[in-house]
Amino acid sequence: MLCSGTGTNLGALIAAELAGQLGPAKLRVVLVNKPEAGARVRAQAAGIPCTVLEHGEYPRREAYDAALVAALRAADVEIVALAGFMRVVTPTLLDAFAGRVLNIHPSLLPAYPGLHAQRQALMAGAKISGATVHFVDDGLDSGPIVLQAAVPVQDDDDEASLSARILVEEHRIFPEALRLLAEGRLRVDGRRVHILPERGLGAA
Repeated sequence: MLCSGTGTNLGALIAAELAGQLGPAKLRVVLVNKPEAGARVRAQAAGIPCTVLEHGEYPRREAYDAALVAALRAADVEIVALAGFMRVVTPTLLDAFAGRVLNIHPSLLPAYPGLHAQRQALMAGAKISGATVHFVDDGLDSGPIVLQAAVPVQDDDDEASLSARILVEEHRIFPEALRLLAEGRLRVDGRRVHILPERGLGAA
């Protein structure tokens, strides 16, 4: 798992794993690009190995991503989750984990990609915002969408209040998406992602 910030989605995934809600998925390692990241504290408290890889120590994005790949492979990682990871990843990482990199974003993509999505929604006068889990490609929050959850924008919302309500949905759908991927139940068909039924429930 790659993180840069407070690690609330990491906390949600830790709780989901403890509750048996991640299926075969297991949290093996957390990599942070900032020593002060709150995700580092959460990982250590949960007994999950955590490594700091500061991106400023690498001359190019590709070199940094190569270091990420090496650390992930050393931990036998099969799925990569980006949770508040404030870096645009390169094909160096995406090719190493093709079709196995997920990101959580605080808007109903394709609306409001990039930074400050909640602020973008408010400035646009949107009545609905939400959260999206998507596969990561080499664009900006442009990969195929796995799951979404809508959150109404209230008349008295500011960025903080809207963000807080969206975060509740992020914490719900991100563990679900990781479980589906770990169970092999996501099939990408162009831009569309199909969720396959559980084995024994209509599956061939």
